[in-house]
Amino acid sequence: MKTLRLILGDQLNIKHSWFKETNINITYCLFEMRQETDYVTHHIQKVIGFFAAMRQFSEDLKSERHNVIYFKINDKNNTHSLTENLSKLIEEHHIKNFEYIFPDEYRLDEQLQKFCNKLSIKSNAVSAEHFYTKREDLKNFFHGKKQYIMENFYRDMRKKHNILIVADQPEGGKWNYDKSNRNKWKGDVEIPNYKLFKNDVTEIVKNIKYAEIKTIGIFETKTFSYPISRAQALEQLKYFCKYLLIHFGDYQDAMHTEQEYLFHSRLSFAMNFKLISPKDVVKTVMNYYRKHADAIDISQIEGFVRQIIGWREYMRGMYWAFMPEYKNLNELNNTNKLTEFFWTGDTKMNCLKHAITNSLDNGYAHHIQRLMITGNYALLTQTNPDEVDDWYLGIYVDAIEWVQLTNTRGMSQFADGGKIATKPYVSSSSYINKMSNYCEDCTYNRNKKIGENACPFNSLYWNFLDEKREQLGNNFRMKMMYSLLDKMDKQDLQNIKERAQHIIANQDEY
Repeated sequence: MKTLRLILGDQLNIKHSWFKETNINITYCLFEMRQETDYVTHHIQKVIGFFAAMRQFSEDLKSERHNVIYFKINDKNNTHSLTENLSKLIEEHHIKNFEYIFPDEYRLDEQLQKFCNKLSIKSNAVSAEHFYTKREDLKNFFHGKKQYIMENFYRDMRKKHNILIVADQPEGGKWNYDKSNRNKWKGDVEIPNYKLFKNDVTEIVKNIKYAEIKTIGIFETKTFSYPISRAQALEQLKYFCKYLLIHFGDYQDAMHTEQEYLFHSRLSFAMNFKLISPKDVVKTVMNYYRKHADAIDISQIEGFVRQIIGWREYMRGMYWAFMPEYKNLNELNNTNKLTEFFWTGDTKMNCLKHAITNSLDNGYAHHIQRLMITGNYALLTQTNPDEVDDWYLGIYVDAIEWVQLTNTRGMSQFADGGKIATKPYVSSSSYINKMSNYCEDCTYNRNKKIGENACPFNSLYWNFLDEKREQLGNNFRMKMMYSLLDKMDKQDLQNIKERAQHIIANQDEY
């Protein structure tokens, strides 16, 4: 029976059971489509990364003697519609059976379900064989509970998969070493050079320009530095273990003007495209830790494992538990536009300038830069979460909606009203100064709330608390801050609010 199998751009798992054997009656198809490049404006490096990894995967399949049909972005046969491309191939190749891997994005899942319902031939969907959990596992785990607390899920994952567990108890005596993961990097610990790949993408860049795809960000070299194959991803993982793991936990929340990556693994692109699985990553890192436990503290490994089997699996589970309604939540009723400097980096606020410029230059920022710099500012200025979502989804090379949406709309913008985070992740300049050197050479004074040179984060923070008292005043984790707000001199608060409202109305002047 002639079978057509679809592989989406983030399903590049060469270890999938589909590929164990070759069959002359099975053909695989991959498409570079305007449907995917245009639904949001993406970073140029993200589009390059998608195409580079997809093209490499196609070549890897062909080298294993699989039949592959690949439509490049400018191919004449490419309709740029997923379902139209599929329909065309089914007709032209007399296909009798269509199969696909369950997508991780709701919109594609819905599109393919509707397509299959109209087909006159057989169709079937199979697992991605990538995650630790199934779509519905997290929802089932929290069935009957009022809150979906990540820590409870994380501990269960540790036990279930026997990771850092001794006699059903956490190895080292603690479940979580988060308090050990908040060190400020001051240059006293040397950061090794990063593992950068030199994947030639000259042709892809020409293709993108010819297609006139609208993008953001810059790309000024001929090579793409992230892994685009499983072999490269494994190489990156080994490099992380050997050179970076030893200090990962210590500085995972740190930020610095002269360091873009610090001790982070840069594996999220490869993982989210499924070049490498979370099980590959955790197994490799755990094996390395066991062999070097005398040199690597448990806080380093636990901090990393928590990111993979905790947050990553949790965010995916939350996505499938609450979609499609989740995408439209705006519990704080924020409606302001995202300010122009998010697209240029042209701001006098040093922390935002560095975090945004890094994002525009590299399609990258680590989780604290995303959460406590750009996300914090967007929330304090009461920006519409739809606009924040589009920016985060577009600008980062690793951004796939199942992980971006929950992190942005839930964790960062508190637009879900507390489904993911038990309180909004907002702060004044004090946290930024604690975790970075951004405040040292800034135009603004981090110690002042009002006045022309007062740090905007300070007045924005107190104004936000006052503005959102109705939604947040009864939040048990916010009681201390509201107590301080209540004790504030009324005239001082009025002055703070006036400055904050001027900032919100004139953001591109700051």
